[in-house]
Amino acid sequence: MAQITFITGGQRSGKSSFAQKRAEESSASPVYLATARIWDEDFHKRVKRHQSDRGEQWITIEEEIEISKHVLTGKTVLLDCITLWLTNIFYQNKNDVDTSLELAKREWNKFINQNMELFVVSNELGMGVHPENEMARKFADLQGWMNQYIAQTANEVFLMVSGIPIQVKASPDPHKGEGYEASYA
Repeated sequence: MAQITFITGGQRSGKSSFAQKRAEESSASPVYLATARIWDEDFHKRVKRHQSDRGEQWITIEEEIEISKHVLTGKTVLLDCITLWLTNIFYQNKNDVDTSLELAKREWNKFINQNMELFVVSNELGMGVHPENEMARKFADLQGWMNQYIAQTANEVFLMVSGIPIQVKASPDPHKGEGYEASYA
């Protein structure tokens, strides 16, 4: 079972930098599991910036949906990010929240069934502006429910605020939790 550190926060809160630093402290050759699909030129520039921030010691794997198909046992892995991964799943499933959430949970469960140290980056979409259209609201719901699900499986959870990591959860056993069972409906 993976040792999971979940790092969430708003856009430009320092999530990726914090996760990258932690992964580099843990391994001389960490794996960067990139979930991005390049949709436009602006996003291409963002990806290039992230790539230039990483040193040559990083092994990069690009995977849009099937994260569990990669054998990463014994590795230190930085998965960046859940939001882009969910975007790909949501798009593939014609914006159906229930189908997307079920597929994402199933894929996540298979993925974390490997013995690895895993740093996971995600976004807190529900802390910003209320989405203006139905599809954006559906995606924000999907993101929130999946973040809850991942946080439940995580050993540690950090919320990034203005570049400062705030530890939200520190648990030696991710299956014991704090007596809180999240609702996903």
